[in-house]
Parts: sequence; structure tokens; C-alpha cells
Amino acid sequence: MTTADLNKKPEDVSGMFDQVAPGYDRTNALLSGGNSVLWRLATVKALDLKPGERVLDVAAGTGTSAKALAKTGAEVVALDFSPGMVEQGRKKHPGIEFIEGDAQALPFPSGSFDAVTISFGLRNVHNPQLALGEMYRVLKPGGRIVICEFSHPPAPLLQAGYQGYLKYVMPAVTALSSSHREAYRYLMESINDWPDQSVLSQWMRTAGFTRVAYRNLTGGIVALHRARSPEDSKVRESVGKRRQRPASPSTSSVPIPIQE
Repeated sequence: MTTADLNKKPEDVSGMFDQVAPGYDRTNALLSGGNSVLWRLATVKALDLKPGERVLDVAAGTGTSAKALAKTGAEVVALDFSPGMVEQGRKKHPGIEFIEGDAQALPFPSGSFDAVTISFGLRNVHNPQLALGEMYRVLKPGGRIVICEFSHPPAPLLQAGYQGYLKYVMPAVTALSSSHREAYRYLMESINDWPDQSVLSQWMRTAGFTRVAYRNLTGGIVALHRARSPEDSKVRESVGKRRQRPASPSTSSVPIPIQE
């Protein structure tokens, strides 16, 4: 698979991640220029986990984020659909529960988690909106969701520079650090094909989440989205009806950017 469109086949993406799993963390650290640590810290802070709370890390990969979440004292469940990633995660973090599973059909009862997070994985899901609906389902009323994902810098100069990085710098780095160049070509294409901050926020609202907001990290190269599962039973009933309607940017309310 060399083309990253939003109709990607799950088995192709899973197989690709199986291939890159052994060197995944090293290559990602190089490609992010060290920013991945800052993005991870921002995600953990936004989740505001308390000791004993149960959190689901979707598309957990080798467990780098799950390890950071576990340091809060929360009970972490790490899920990924790549057997290779799950294998690496279990080796690196034996104290964390890893489960092989599909974000579009989470293998958990409704209302199982206090918080759900996914970092740099939603764009790899065949149907991101279906996955958002599943994350909503497994959250307890009042539960939190935090999504950390590549996005689109609003400043034209930064956007131009970022495109240059994706086109020229990323291929050079991956040529040195990874033997799976096609996988990282997919990464570049998937970033470009992914919708902007407003569209993802609208998808979250359509899935049922309330208090949807986002803030840009590293100038908008990455965006941190967060929201809540509604607590009020009447609101949840209304949300259930709304979720049956297809997502449309024209019918969704505008998300609130957070300035910090």
C-alpha cells in the first residue's frame, strides 16, 4: 500500500505497521525532532487522569504513550490492531495490558472507561467517524477523550515550510533510519490527506461528544482535541438520535480553539 486515502484497507495498514514495529519508536523520535515528547506530555496533561481511573489508549503502538499514562497511577489498557505493535508493546512494557483489537469495534462493554485517548492513529483507521462513535460508547458518562493528531498549520509560511519538510526532509531521514520507506511515504500522504482541525472537531460533535475544543501544538503541525461524554441522561438520549445522522460540516457547530 503506497497511497494514503481515507478508504485504506485495515489489513494493509496493519501489515505495514507490523513491518515497522521494531524500529518504530526510534524513527518517530527522529522525524519529530524531539517534539513527540512534548506532544505526549500535553496529551497526558489534557486527560487529567487520577489514580485508579481506567483509561483506554487506542492505536497504542508499542506503548510509549501508555507508559506515560501509567505513571499517573491510572489503570491503562493499550489497544492496537497491529499484532507486531502489540508484540513489541508487551515486550517493552510487561506491566501494561495490551490487547489486539479494532478501533471500529472496540472489544469492551459500554461505559468501561473514565478516559479514552488516541495519538497519531485516528487517520489510520478505515472509518474514523465509526471509531469516534466506539470511543464515545465505551466512555462512562462524563468521561474524557483526548485526540492528538497531525493537522494543518494555519500560518501560510509555516504550512509551506512543513510541506517542504514532508516532501524532502522526511524521506531523507527515513532512508537513514528505516528500511521500510513505503511505510513512511504512507505517513506523509496520510498527513496531507487528513482533514483540518475544524472537520475533526465536527466529527467529534456528531459522534456525541460535548465541550469539544482543540488547541494547536507546534504551530498547528499537531492539534490536541478534547471533549466530554455528556452526563445528563436526556442529553445522552438526544446525542444518540443525532449520531444516527451523517456527519456534515455545514450542520455542526464551530469548535472553540483553546489559546494557552
